[in-house]
Amino acid sequence: MRIVITGGAGFIGSHVQDAYLAMGHQILVIDNLVTGNRHHLNPKTQFCEMDIANPEAGRVIADFKPDLINHHAAQMDVRKSVAEPSYDAQVNVLGLLNLLEAARNSGIKKFIFSSTGGAVYGEQDYFPADEKHPLRPASPYGLTKMVGEEYLKLYERLYGISHVILRYANVYGPRQNPHGEAGVVAIFCQRLLKGETPVINGDGEQTRDYVFVGDVIEANCSALKADLKGTFNVGTGVETSVNTIYALLSKLAGVDRVERGPAKVGEQRRSVISPELARQTFGWKPAMTLENGLKKTFEWFKENEGLRL
Repeated sequence: MRIVITGGAGFIGSHVQDAYLAMGHQILVIDNLVTGNRHHLNPKTQFCEMDIANPEAGRVIADFKPDLINHHAAQMDVRKSVAEPSYDAQVNVLGLLNLLEAARNSGIKKFIFSSTGGAVYGEQDYFPADEKHPLRPASPYGLTKMVGEEYLKLYERLYGISHVILRYANVYGPRQNPHGEAGVVAIFCQRLLKGETPVINGDGEQTRDYVFVGDVIEANCSALKADLKGTFNVGTGVETSVNTIYALLSKLAGVDRVERGPAKVGEQRRSVISPELARQTFGWKPAMTLENGLKKTFEWFKENEGLRL
């Protein structure tokens, strides 16, 4: 197939790019490189440096004549979404609409959308949350992802563009950006390797569902199946505390230094999602253990200290 991957120079998108190329597909990556990294682009990939909200993106997509779009470009910093909600909406809502219009005008019949399992559910009523859990986003970021999901459903009803929505848990692994509001795994890896002191906010017992990027890529590969559509959680169903993540990584680093900072205002205490529907529907389940995933991630950061991260 011919596939457009937005955000394909980023953490998850670049792994999707490599997997799709390995499957024999032709790839066009659209990425403005604001958070993406040119080093992550595969030489076999066609690349267009462009913002997804740029009206010209529609022409670029039409010229490529893709069979589907895999949409990973996003404003994903929760704190930035609170500080700049208009910018968040411009990227996550208007950017998505621009792509959906391009899909409609180009006759594309399938759209894969990366959503969020933590931010759309908000404070959970039960653990782990399944896809039927109420959606109560507590940030503009979570809200724009929820709105994006609704636009996809509308475009399917109006124009027959089928979709697969993948609600990710906390994805970690090689190539993750350790700056800004990145994942705690990437931040801890970089600070431990640079001799800096990691900071744990609050008591460190807040939990998240950590899923390895390789498992996330397997879900994206399954999403290519012509008959697959719907909304699916992509997580492990297991809660892990920040203290546990730090303990495992500090053991790998051979050092134990940490500071305690104040708890973040409004931070969710617990977040974990159920992968059961994905398992039942298309046989996906996480294969990587947390210990092995953290080891692979730490080793990648150690080997790539010189790479602009």
